[in-house]
Amino acid sequence: MNILAFVFAALVVSARLGYAQGPAMPPAPATAPANLPQGGLMLPQPGGNFQGSVAAAPAPPLRLSLEDALERGLRTNLGLLVTQTGSRIASIERRRALAALLPTVGGQVLETEQQLDLASFGFHFPGVPPVIGPFHYFSAQASLSQKIFDWTSIKNRRAALQNERAAELSVKDARDLVVQAVASAYLAIIADGARVSAAQAEVDTAQALYDRARDQHRAGVSPAIDELRAQVELKTRQQQLLAAANQRDKDKLALGRVIGLPDGQSFELADAAPYVPLEAITAQQAIERARKNRADYQSAVLQVRAAETAREAAAAQRYPAAQVDADYGAIGVAPNSSHGVFTVTGGVRFNLFDAGRIRADIEQADAVIRQRKDELANLEAQIAYQVRTALLDLKTAADQVAVAQDNLSLANQTLAQARDRFSAGVADNLEVVQAQDAVAAANEALISAIYLHNIAKVSLARAVGETETSLKEFMGGR
Repeated sequence: MNILAFVFAALVVSARLGYAQGPAMPPAPATAPANLPQGGLMLPQPGGNFQGSVAAAPAPPLRLSLEDALERGLRTNLGLLVTQTGSRIASIERRRALAALLPTVGGQVLETEQQLDLASFGFHFPGVPPVIGPFHYFSAQASLSQKIFDWTSIKNRRAALQNERAAELSVKDARDLVVQAVASAYLAIIADGARVSAAQAEVDTAQALYDRARDQHRAGVSPAIDELRAQVELKTRQQQLLAAANQRDKDKLALGRVIGLPDGQSFELADAAPYVPLEAITAQQAIERARKNRADYQSAVLQVRAAETAREAAAAQRYPAAQVDADYGAIGVAPNSSHGVFTVTGGVRFNLFDAGRIRADIEQADAVIRQRKDELANLEAQIAYQVRTALLDLKTAADQVAVAQDNLSLANQTLAQARDRFSAGVADNLEVVQAQDAVAAANEALISAIYLHNIAKVSLARAVGETETSLKEFMGGR
């Protein structure tokens, strides 16, 4: 009973030491500096993966809203899937760090038949045969090994918990990147559709002007050059229509790759992106919001803490570590004639000389801490830059929309007057062609300004964090 009480007390003490600690880092054996915890798990970094996806099964032609596109992207986007795998790896490392604090229990059952040659060991006894046996014995044993106190393992577990949380935040940040990629691709197709519609309207106008110029030339009231000039304008507008339709189709393919649509899947957009001015928001308000909401910023903070905890784990290799080992079993010539045996060993392990290995581990951990802090400082500056850039783009695009709207109205008035002058025969169609070019340019400027305004909203939503929620607010003008 005394042995069982001792083993039970050891388990209780180790459990309290292991579970009472906060967040942590993957453990590293004290004898393996190369595997020293680095203060943060290397997670997949956002990049080209967010432009790819794992394709879903084919479906009938779709009418795709922005919300549907976001849902599909969050389910199939490759960048998010890769980051989720990294998070699962961090969870595995946390469980491995916890295992270093929990008891190891094993067992074995042996049945042995043995014969010994004493002469092979150098023994020669008068009257004793040189060969003993064969003899037989049976044993069944269970063993337990438990660390009672190991500050390095405790700190490693805390760092592993912090790393796991940082990995979870990286998954949240990856979701924000998917929302940004999907929304940007969706808005590009909306702008492409507006360009196709504008180009088609310009083709229709050019066709009407060409028909009029041709009829007037045949009637002998206008020179041939008017007809040729109108025909050139018509062909130019037709080329622009073809180019706009091609760009729209290519951007639809790009959106399909981002959200996991199968190859050849047909779809049309269900949503438009009208121009809605955004209520005033100051740069400082947006930056404060970003520091609270940005998952990558919170993850970077946790990685700094994990690196600091890993440094404590490296220094803790100098502290004594207590461990207990126990086994209990039965040994005899047969199971029914065996007798119980046990062993209990308690000990304390400590370093006397390590040739500077622990000092090197600590210096390596210090370097990782410096790296993590530098990355955090850079991210703080990057967030401020992204917020201020998005706000500048938003204001400039809003001003451009206002100017483009006025310019388009003036260009349309100019075109109407030029057509009237040409129809009345007081001017050739050069004025009409120039006025039509001005209308086309004004249309393109307005479409581009609205697109840039909405893209600036997407960038601002990403900059302040919680992109999906922020995007819905900003698109509504709030």
